[in-house]
Amino acid sequence: MKITTTPIEGILIIEPQIFKDTRGYFFESYNESKMHAAGIQLNFVQDNQSFSQKGAIRGLHFQAPPFEQGKLVRVIAGAVRDVVVDIRKNSPSYGQHFAIDLTAENQLMFWIPPGFAHGFETLADNTIFLYKCTNLYHKESEGGLLWNDPALGIQWQTQEAIVSDKDILLPTLKDFVSPF
Repeated sequence: MKITTTPIEGILIIEPQIFKDTRGYFFESYNESKMHAAGIQLNFVQDNQSFSQKGAIRGLHFQAPPFEQGKLVRVIAGAVRDVVVDIRKNSPSYGQHFAIDLTAENQLMFWIPPGFAHGFETLADNTIFLYKCTNLYHKESEGGLLWNDPALGIQWQTQEAIVSDKDILLPTLKDFVSPF
């Protein structure tokens, strides 16, 4: 398992060692001791999975303390552009984002610690997205940022996004008060 840092502190890209042969492939999608060695020393308590068509945008979401979540995300089928925005008010990278393409082919995983708004755009039909969470879902603690806020500068690929009614109403960064 290869773990790479990103320009935003705390965000990690995880590349599993994949064993391929004529039958297909095998890899460890999670290994607690290797994650602990990389500084991810949290317990995962909930797994979530979504299925989306091309052009769907989910996010940018987070859960506020004390119900904040760290997430280990990956794609099982299809492809996404995965995006995080730093919402830690005392962070030197506050308001900055990082994006990475996660696909069934590249098998990359992405570690997102608490303190980040997270979202993704599906780049292929029939995309299955899986994420392990460090805290249980708590409806009253959910929050987010408007996915297409120009101040964030996120380069989405789709021209006609499929977005939930709830996500359209999220605040812009300018109107946002961070709980982190």
